[in-house]
Amino acid sequence: MEKALWYLLVGTRGGTNRARIVRLLDERPRNANQLHEELGLDYNSVRHHLDVLEEHDIVTSSDENYG
Repeated sequence: MEKALWYLLVGTRGGTNRARIVRLLDERPRNANQLHEELGLDYNSVRHHLDVLEEHDIVTSSDENYG
């Protein structure tokens, strides 16, 4: 897990934005739209980063029907 996290946050081009997303999610749960608005990133980019983080078990969805 530690190696995967290091790779996803430091070893890839999107690592900075993934770190920002993880930091905000650590404060409280947010959906992709809230992250998009708070970070000023494109919504599709946020969805991509969330998908990558979820694929590596860094974050999990709380409800498939909402956000």
